[in-house]
Amino acid sequence: MLKTNKMMKIIFLPILLFFLFFLIVPLLYMFWQSIKIGNIITIQNYLDALKNIEIRRSFFNSFKVSFAASVFTTILAFLLVYAIHFTTMHRHTKKLVHIGITLPMLLPTITYGFVLIYTFGNQGILTKLIGQPLFTVYGYNGLVIGYVLYTLPVAFILMQNSMQYIDKRFLLVSMLMHDRPLRRFYHTVFRPMLGTIGGAFILTFILSFTDFGIPASVGGNYRVIATELYQAMLGSIVHFERGAVISVLMLVPAVIGVVMLTILERFNFQYKQAGQSELVKHRLRDGLFTAYSIVCVVVVFIIFSTMFIVPFTKGYPYNFSFTLEHVQNVLSEQDLTKVYANSLIVAVLTAVLGVAITFLSALLNARTPLKGRKSLDLASMITNTVPGMVLGLSYLFFFNGSSLKGTFLIIIACNIVHFFTTPYLMAKNSLQKMDPTWEVTAELLRDSWLKTVIRIILPNIRPTIYQMFSYYFLNAMVTVSGVIFLVSTKTMLVSTRIKELQHFAKYTDIFVLSIFILCTNLIVKLGCDYITTHKEKVKEMSK
Repeated sequence: MLKTNKMMKIIFLPILLFFLFFLIVPLLYMFWQSIKIGNIITIQNYLDALKNIEIRRSFFNSFKVSFAASVFTTILAFLLVYAIHFTTMHRHTKKLVHIGITLPMLLPTITYGFVLIYTFGNQGILTKLIGQPLFTVYGYNGLVIGYVLYTLPVAFILMQNSMQYIDKRFLLVSMLMHDRPLRRFYHTVFRPMLGTIGGAFILTFILSFTDFGIPASVGGNYRVIATELYQAMLGSIVHFERGAVISVLMLVPAVIGVVMLTILERFNFQYKQAGQSELVKHRLRDGLFTAYSIVCVVVVFIIFSTMFIVPFTKGYPYNFSFTLEHVQNVLSEQDLTKVYANSLIVAVLTAVLGVAITFLSALLNARTPLKGRKSLDLASMITNTVPGMVLGLSYLFFFNGSSLKGTFLIIIACNIVHFFTTPYLMAKNSLQKMDPTWEVTAELLRDSWLKTVIRIILPNIRPTIYQMFSYYFLNAMVTVSGVIFLVSTKTMLVSTRIKELQHFAKYTDIFVLSIFILCTNLIVKLGCDYITTHKEKVKEMSK
């Protein structure tokens, strides 16, 4: 059996201190602020917040709009995934759906609102084509559409990953048993997916409930809890206690959601071996799902096409002549190029340091007998529960007045903690699948544990590390909620600068910067995907 050695303890201690200093203590300090008036400990702040009609209305609005968006997103994502896995739709269409639906993930959520305004607003493309606005885009309508666009890729990926493991041979058996179509659908597709469908609904609800970017751009007078928190902390009148109370209250639905996700896990099916069988062609079914999938992708493309039209026209919506003037203006402004460079620095350092901390955390938990290693699972669960805005606000409270305030370091630390869960689970799952006897054999051969990690573990987990790097980089480039309270004039990022440009109605600059982010993220994602697949091909060929 592998023994705990000094190197494991030396690595474990700084990681433990990192989570203590950048996760546990700031959250506890924020909670402390919420129950304090002067030197008196009291729940009066909570009572005042609950009596405040604006806060109550904002909470209700957040629940209402998040619930509606989650219902729409879950249904849309399920039908799209069903079309990919259970119809004989053309493989090019399936690939188009995958790319088209997940592409918006590469943009900051605050951009979503602006493209909606330029699509459905009074001067929007669709309004120009139809002659009048279809609906009022500001407020409830815009928020629901924005949240659906934001959460659809997440729900789609979650369900797509789960549905590919459904055993299609049961479909054949059900047909041979002459089951009715609805009964067949329920027992072979819907029932095995029930846990994932519930998980997708809860996840999309939490994402919508805690997002700040979309309400900031298209919310209008329809106040939600994220904008209420922003106003409490960065509005004309600052209310620190109210901000702390709202942050703690925002944790409640997130905690309930995580508990429900744990309960829903029992509904997930596990097949010993997922069997594949040829699907029977059905013209009507395949035609309807092809039409549905194409409509969904076309709608997404139409909405986001405004982002590529406005910056390259001389005077939208009156003069559509092509020009590069707006792009040149952005490039000539040192301020904006500096902001873009800041984003790159933060994204790269977040990805490099985040991968190192996440990989070592997963390694210690999955491959060592170290005492206290399960605390890393707890850290993963907490980071999954805490919304980005709440984490950022806890940093604002805790590091206020310290030398870390307004630095790149605090932004990078916030990003690493905020996005820790997914790469951690990716690394942990990969490490658990590897041969558990490698370290023991190496120890018998008198190789050090660190050498075994460098020579054997690291080369085998390399594809996962590239995916972790990609995940950290993309999210660090697009996040708004997590860093809105932490940036200063020197460390301003593109995603937060967009919020400032909104006040000056510089929408062309916003779209140019959004295109920069999209192109950067595409290059990094495609690069990581290419390296991963190339390495796997080389590995298969060498066998």
